[in-house]
Amino acid sequence: MSEILKGLNPPQLEAATHTSSSILVLAGAGSGKTKVLTTRIAWLIQTGQINAFELLAVTFTNKAAKEMLLRITTILPINSRGMWVGTFHGLCNRLLRTHYKEANLPQTFQILDSSDQLSLIKRIMKSQSIDEVRYPFRQAQYFINSHKEEGLRPEKVELIDDFSRTFLEVYLEYDRACRNEGVVDFAELLLRSYELLLQNERLLKHYQQRFKHVLVDEFQDTNKLQYAWLKLIANQGACVMAVGDDDQSIYAFRGAHSGNMLNFETDFAVDKVVKLEQNYRSLGNILDGANALIKNNDGRLGKNLWTDQGEGEPIRVYRAMTDGEEASFIIEEIQALKNAGADLKNIALLYRSNAQSRVLEHNLFRSGLPYKVYGGLRFFERQEVKHALAYLRLIANDNDDGALLRIINFPTRGIGNRTIEQIRDSAELSGASLWQAACAARLSGRAKSAVSNFVTLIEKIKADTHGFLLPDLIEHVVDKSGLTEHYRKDREGKDRIENLNELINAASVFVSERTSSAYVEEPYPDADGGDANTAEIDPLIEFLAHASLEAGDNQANAGEDALQLMTVHSAKGLEFHSVFISGLEEGLFPHENSINEHGGLEEERRLMYVAMTRAMRRLYLSHSQMRMLHGQTRYNIESRFIDEIPENLLKKINHVEPSVNNSFSTSYAGSQKTENTVSGFRIGQQVTHAKFGPGVIVQAEGQGADARLEVNFREVGRKWLALEYAKLSST
Repeated sequence: MSEILKGLNPPQLEAATHTSSSILVLAGAGSGKTKVLTTRIAWLIQTGQINAFELLAVTFTNKAAKEMLLRITTILPINSRGMWVGTFHGLCNRLLRTHYKEANLPQTFQILDSSDQLSLIKRIMKSQSIDEVRYPFRQAQYFINSHKEEGLRPEKVELIDDFSRTFLEVYLEYDRACRNEGVVDFAELLLRSYELLLQNERLLKHYQQRFKHVLVDEFQDTNKLQYAWLKLIANQGACVMAVGDDDQSIYAFRGAHSGNMLNFETDFAVDKVVKLEQNYRSLGNILDGANALIKNNDGRLGKNLWTDQGEGEPIRVYRAMTDGEEASFIIEEIQALKNAGADLKNIALLYRSNAQSRVLEHNLFRSGLPYKVYGGLRFFERQEVKHALAYLRLIANDNDDGALLRIINFPTRGIGNRTIEQIRDSAELSGASLWQAACAARLSGRAKSAVSNFVTLIEKIKADTHGFLLPDLIEHVVDKSGLTEHYRKDREGKDRIENLNELINAASVFVSERTSSAYVEEPYPDADGGDANTAEIDPLIEFLAHASLEAGDNQANAGEDALQLMTVHSAKGLEFHSVFISGLEEGLFPHENSINEHGGLEEERRLMYVAMTRAMRRLYLSHSQMRMLHGQTRYNIESRFIDEIPENLLKKINHVEPSVNNSFSTSYAGSQKTENTVSGFRIGQQVTHAKFGPGVIVQAEGQGADARLEVNFREVGRKWLALEYAKLSST
């Protein structure tokens, strides 16, 4: 056996060495799928079945792509240059950069991130005098992106009502503006790439013949357009390995189509399905609990995670009276884990909704435990960084209207809204870019001088930095633009200046990585059958694309040991020694919106499955009978997800039931119109009804034969019941 293949278990070995046809790999959480993917790539190259240029590997994060390349180069002494390994967006950007002419794009096209896209949509809607209250900007953004992800240009969109008609008009104007400015959004990268291949048979054939093996990670998260793109690329007999887990499909709100995994078996004539079920992350009780939970979903492809590492400790379940009490319990347990030697960075506190973090953060602050909110504002999304990038974008492409609007009066240089409106009007009348309009603007007085100074500034920076290395160029721009001086006067300017300096550092690292691992292309035949030369991409253009595509995380201070707070969605792909899942209440997790959505409850259950399988050694589940959320007190019952875990796997840690005279009475029930107890029943008490099932008492009135209770039932919502006839039982 090859040294490369040593250490693989039998299913992993089968998946890594299968070559006769396309294959579907059902890879459970913690089952070593990254190892299988990288081993397969290295094995294919080592055995001479393909060279590095003949492989296409798709990941869902830049981090995963970098990790995969690092592992491959560690296994094999090969140069990764020329390998097509990256995200869908990254690979499509690469394709469009290489064939920008065929794609009808300028060579210097820029990528709009989500906030830049929203800014452009706002400008368009304001120019069309569209009521932003009735037609929200973000809804227009969703309308555009969702249709692009379905592969639909404006002319193919079906009109349902006047509402969609208005958004379609925005889509049409937005599409025109992007083409004029030479910019593309994330969805456009994929759609334009798909159209490029679909409409250019010669180009399509080139790549179909080139890529003999295609590997796709996190296949369950692909949307319809991504799936269509893959089908196009691999349509000439390429051997495709799709690796995914239908039980971890949690991105339907982003357009992910879990049905792609079922379609894959038919569309690619799959005759082999390999299941990776041995888990190397979690102990037995955690896996058994997750398996029992997910079995309640229908239509699964089916697998059962197991481990040889032992059962471990039971899953701890804590039932609190209030959300504050729940937070206190969590913090006490974290303190105990820390005192026992656990690193805080290896402990995660998960919640379904960002709104839940408030009470947790408040209690953490009081306790003095260091923490960070994972997945917060990314480096390249910080205000000062985006300003600097806008200057760079305008230098690279003076038709970039969005970049110009961001910086034309930042730092303040006396160019007001009225002047900007005049420039925009001039641009619309002449069909020119805002830069062209600014250069030719017929203004007077202070406005003329201010705009002229701005134009001169940009032109001088362009001239002065010609031939500069990328880090030196950015340093010059940060200095001469006035950004450093501006933030030096700002109260919070120190941190912002540090971020600007970090941007220069980021450019230095980028140049270094680009030099050692930048991709190169095989010659692509021109129309006459010869080799067409591919011009090297300008480092600035490439860096700006990198900044837009980069999926960095909001990190704590370097070297700081901190507790990790995050939503369950953000936890996907991560693992921790100990995991706390808070707020396990009906209406919160599963979310109340899921009940009325097709497949919503099953997606919530998959989300819970993902949350549970993040834990390696310890798993805590907690819920509260009462919770302050969105300014209101909510009375809750325990999540059905806890009920779906076998009792023998659980260790319930229940609080001592409070008396009617304690703080619960005064803090929470004092505002109610009746006493806290009625005939032995208490507000906040969990009860069961023979017809309506489990619920929690939220209000009470009357005494004796006139006593009534309002119960919030899990399945049927709130109902008033006459206690004399209700026949409630306590739980």
